[in-house]
Amino acid sequence: MTAKLIDGKEIARVMREEMKEDVKNLRSRKGVVPGLAVVIVGEDPASQVYVRNKEKDCAEVGIYSEKHALSAETKEKELLSLIAKLNKEPKIHGVLVQLPLPEQIDEKRVLSAIDPEKDVDGFHPINVGRLMIGEAIFPPCTPHGIMELLKRSKVELEGKRAVVVGRSNIVGKPVALMLLSENATVTVCHSRTRNLAEEIRGGDVVVAAIGKPQMIKGDMIKDGAVVIDVGVNRLGDKLVGDVDFEGAKERASLITPVPGGVGPMTITMLLKNTIKAAELAAK
Repeated sequence: MTAKLIDGKEIARVMREEMKEDVKNLRSRKGVVPGLAVVIVGEDPASQVYVRNKEKDCAEVGIYSEKHALSAETKEKELLSLIAKLNKEPKIHGVLVQLPLPEQIDEKRVLSAIDPEKDVDGFHPINVGRLMIGEAIFPPCTPHGIMELLKRSKVELEGKRAVVVGRSNIVGKPVALMLLSENATVTVCHSRTRNLAEEIRGGDVVVAAIGKPQMIKGDMIKDGAVVIDVGVNRLGDKLVGDVDFEGAKERASLITPVPGGVGPMTITMLLKNTIKAAELAAK
């Protein structure tokens, strides 16, 4: 058996076409154009690429966007003052601060300063709490994208065993909660898990988000499992995931490629959250 690919690029493309219609409807019904402000501090090359992509993708679906680029020497107080201003700006519905931040700035304090109603990244403690009790307004973008891939690939989660490898606040923990809310039985594994291979072999659905290239080998995958690979690692001159794709695809029923699987969904879900924030503000 060779796994069928879950094509994140194609699913993201279809979703963006749907979003263009949502934006048009919002504009015609309420006279509101969704607005996203992205704040970047410093010159981190990967962050620069992400921010450029976000601007381009906003334009594609009709979302108004602003970029606020601050120098790496920016003091925390200046950043907090900009966030306070954006929180009050009516044409801005989503505020996103690109991570990582320079060391003189406290990341937790900054994320907590964003108005929870504009926190389209879903990292504010209030939004994390809403996710915990099953009432998320803005689920974090990557886990949200994973759930959308599963839903649109018609993966039945109820009663299934899901194994999440990785416990970060950005992917591992939130995706575990979201799988739980779909009635899957969830195991979260991490660097200290004993018999990791054995745990993974029990998974009907495996979400790999551990940040180690090709750590999950093909023989760790149960026959017919669904494999979602969140990892993006550089190995020589190519990008690979946390799963050994060639080995895993011989056993899985569905698998995401790297690149082109989860990646395209992250910004797509950010756009979706921004449109939702605009709809809520219009009410």
